Amino acid sequence: MKTFNLKGTPRSVSNKQAIKTLRRNGEVPCVLYGAGIENVLFSVDAKELLLVTNTPNSYIVELEIADKKYTAVYHTAQFHPVTDETLHVDFLAVSAEKPVSINVPIIITGNSEGVRQGGKLSVSARKLKVSALMANLPDTLTVDITNLSLGKTIVAGDLKYDNIQILSPKSTIICAVKMTRAAIGAAAAAAAAK
Repeated sequence: MKTFNLKGTPRSVSNKQAIKTLRRNGEVPCVLYGAGIENVLFSVDAKELLLVTNTPNSYIVELEIADKKYTAVYHTAQFHPVTDETLHVDFLAVSAEKPVSINVPIIITGNSEGVRQGGKLSVSARKLKVSALMANLPDTLTVDITNLSLGKTIVAGDLKYDNIQILSPKSTIICAVKMTRAAIGAAAAAAAAK
């Protein structure tokens, strides 16, 4: 999995006035927490943080805070309801020995049999939650739709990957090929011609 480096500035004060001052100066308040470490309060430049929060990709984040290095994943963020400005970000500390749960983007490959017959491909899920050791985490999950025919779907339970456990519900629909009006009309005309 790709890694992203962020430099953070430690902060000790977490009152409302100090947080507002941070935001005015172009910083976003953050917190790092996880098993085996105490919570670390810090702030990061808002422009750098956008590269982690506003992307479809998932990253392992290498945080450098006061000359200490932490390995983490982006966990959650709070956004302003009107301006969409990032208000606060949580990072979850991870280790190489324990499995990491993270959302991984899905890449759809192949030319579906159902689409060639006039159907329409409908993609329902863009990411799946998976669990794996950091060394085994993929950048993307590839789903081949070559054999997907009209009216059929691919669900999370159909997918199998080595050294990766899919945590999303097995009934989560990844994609489906739906019949269009043109395909229904062509099928009816073919049936009537017989």
